[in-house]
Amino acid sequence: MGDFASFVPSGKKSDEEWKKEAEDIVRAYGGKGESEILKAIYARAVEGKKAGTLTNEQIDLFYAQFAPMLDGVKRKRLQKLVAELKKL
Repeated sequence: MGDFASFVPSGKKSDEEWKKEAEDIVRAYGGKGESEILKAIYARAVEGKKAGTLTNEQIDLFYAQFAPMLDGVKRKRLQKLVAELKKL
């Protein structure tokens, strides 16, 4: 995951672009636990918010892309993370 700004609505990227991005993410975070991944997401988002390069709209787009792939418990955790980030 390069940065949150690279996550745009799926209609703006081809299926091949999404497939490559997903493969890159799996390679980067493969083998890591859920808490490690959430910490990495949070750290990158905090950096972006502090630098002024991450907007709440981009956070919402990120959530909209990944939430459907998660079960209810994981989706709630991501929702909580999103709410915390949007307060920054």
